[in-house]
Amino acid sequence: MSWANATMPDPHPRRNAREGVLEALFAQQFSEERPKLVLDRILRSNPGRKKSSDFIQLLFFSVMDNVNWADDLIRSHLQNWEFDRVAQVDRLLLRMGICEIFFIEDVPPKVSISEMVEISKIYSTDESPGFINGILDAVYKDYQKKEIN
Repeated sequence: MSWANATMPDPHPRRNAREGVLEALFAQQFSEERPKLVLDRILRSNPGRKKSSDFIQLLFFSVMDNVNWADDLIRSHLQNWEFDRVAQVDRLLLRMGICEIFFIEDVPPKVSISEMVEISKIYSTDESPGFINGILDAVYKDYQKKEIN
């Protein structure tokens, strides 16, 4: 069997869901439509995401409702880097990871971090996985300290 004919295994449903959230958040940045309409369009465009629609909506609206707070958290963890220079896809993935860590209890934070890193390998630059891992890991460590206190 040649690699050219091999099919890639379907991603885990949550990976597919996260990619849908990334698509919807990216589209929302350029849309005048209400976020719900943008999200509904993304959900309709990929019927495989229907099973994960609750998770998708939870993550999407967690990010939409907490953008400024998440951006402040990102800013506080940037070292020698301006927020405006962070690639848009990276910014979205960081927001998603932060919202998963803080608001979605059934996903272990380490899984959220790993997923954002893996998605960045597909949709962003070669430097993005390390960058995203570093920021989200620092955010998670601070989160753990606050949980203990």
